[in-house]
Amino acid sequence: MRSIGHFIGGKQVKGTSGRTADVFEPMTGEVQAKVALASRAEVRGAVENALAAQPEWGVTNPQRRVRVLMKFLELVARDNEALAEMLAREHGKTIPDARGDILRGVEVVEFALGIPQMMKGEYTEGAGPGIDVYSMRQPLGVVAGITPFNFPAMIPMWKFAPAIACGNAFILKPSERDPGVPMRLAELMLEAGLPPGILNVVNGDKEAVDAILDDRDIKAVGFVGSSSIAQYIYERAAATGKRAQCFGGAKNHAIIMPDADMDQTVDALVGAGYGAAGERCMAVSVAVPVGKTTADRLMEKLVPRVESLKIGPSTDPTADFGPLVTRAALERVKDYVEVGIREGATLAVDGRGFKMQGYENGFYLGGCLFDHVKKDMRIYKEEIFGPVLSVVRAKDFDEALRLPSDHDYGNGVAIFTRDGDAARDFAARVNVGMVGINVPIPVPVAYYTFGGWKRSGFGDLNQYGPDSVRFYTKTKTVTARWPSGVKEGAEFAMPIMN
Repeated sequence: MRSIGHFIGGKQVKGTSGRTADVFEPMTGEVQAKVALASRAEVRGAVENALAAQPEWGVTNPQRRVRVLMKFLELVARDNEALAEMLAREHGKTIPDARGDILRGVEVVEFALGIPQMMKGEYTEGAGPGIDVYSMRQPLGVVAGITPFNFPAMIPMWKFAPAIACGNAFILKPSERDPGVPMRLAELMLEAGLPPGILNVVNGDKEAVDAILDDRDIKAVGFVGSSSIAQYIYERAAATGKRAQCFGGAKNHAIIMPDADMDQTVDALVGAGYGAAGERCMAVSVAVPVGKTTADRLMEKLVPRVESLKIGPSTDPTADFGPLVTRAALERVKDYVEVGIREGATLAVDGRGFKMQGYENGFYLGGCLFDHVKKDMRIYKEEIFGPVLSVVRAKDFDEALRLPSDHDYGNGVAIFTRDGDAARDFAARVNVGMVGINVPIPVPVAYYTFGGWKRSGFGDLNQYGPDSVRFYTKTKTVTARWPSGVKEGAEFAMPIMN
């Protein structure tokens, strides 16, 4: 059985805490590896390696820094299929979906290649008599990222690529459920020419997380996961003076207007609601048809599509989605389905009885579909994170607009319509951070920025895009004067630029 340790100081090291966690193969239910869980001392060792390496990296020419990322992109392309298979076997998503996970991370690395231009400061000549003012962006030092199981390639790259391009050293604490790909990405960064110690990977659980949050040498931390943990990390990071960008849960709505192309809408809902077994923070989990006729048309087309979804092992290229990540995740989603039934929602499609022939011990669940869900039900208010779609019927546009706007979560929302006025009005008024118009998963391209509102996001700055440069750098402003030799005497009043 494989043993997974940590990546510290440019090499793989064994864990010394004596604690490990099981890494499952979701499609079979078998344990495929043991991953070490770092102690506080091991986290501190990674930080000390980063502290030693960062000063030289921080003053390295920015273009030279991004050349390492250019080489890293070549290596990821070279090893893409091996990375996708490793990811699929640890997470459970299909290999085509795993390729997409990697590609969306690669896009942010590509964006980071342009960071030298974005780190340029400002300059004003003659701001005062003989005085020039200019600013510069400098790295923070050592920063960290705590990333989730559902995107073990994409989100680590979202975090470490901009941070490293800006001149920081990075401590990555990936999910202990699927740590193989993050470890491999660190190896590829080293192969690309990154100095040892600039990217360290510590595997672990809450002990490692708390060690990162309490370490005063770590100047910033980014997190993606559940909202309760996002808030905990945000508050604890602030107690040690860290910058924090923490992204939490979601309940993404799709508003279906009466004029929507229903076939295209159903295609979008099925892909966005059930892809990756619903284990996406941007998955559509609530469909809101406007008007009874629209709702009835939607259900007429949606029920057979959900019933015909093809669930298969991660290695099946024809499967629509694979298993959930762990048995605990599977049981949690099943429990939510039972809650929905008890609350009075109509279970139009029940996937709980699905069994995969030859993979009976895998963590599989068929697609589930609820109708007549009400906004006071737990299955509406809470994030299920599984292949479960809830239909909440709205009587008109204003009610449909209020549902995502009033929800505790505000990650993503979509509207399906052919009416440009309705779409424009919806996009302007809805109280949600990312909006799709006839786009079910509105994850912005890498040169914009990703972030939700309300309990979906804690912190002032979003992930990737221009916000990542602001987050991973600090601005220094210089006011310079070169005396001409004329003695002017002391000034005791507040200096002004006359």
